[in-house]
Amino acid sequence: MPTNQFADSLHDVFSGLGPIHLKRMFGGYGVFYQGKMFALVVSDQLYIKADTHMQQALTERGYSPFTYVRQGKTIALSYMEAPEEIFEDPDEATEWARRANAAALAS
Repeated sequence: MPTNQFADSLHDVFSGLGPIHLKRMFGGYGVFYQGKMFALVVSDQLYIKADTHMQQALTERGYSPFTYVRQGKTIALSYMEAPEEIFEDPDEATEWARRANAAALAS
């Protein structure tokens, strides 16, 4: 079970979606709902799974994708920084989690 306070707090943040499961991975944590990873936590930063439309909308708002360097190349995954309203409004958190889960199911 994770011992990261930020990752553990996501149980409360996403309570409107339903029970989530955290799994240690990528030097952070995968956030799972019903067996599908819909979010990623790295260095106390939450990234949500995003389809093309969500990626574009979040990029326009100034949010960035999760990236890592592999063999000297920067790789961007389809996980975007989560908007601040996720942590401020339970209804927004639930809506973004549903959208991220739908993107995870579609991929």
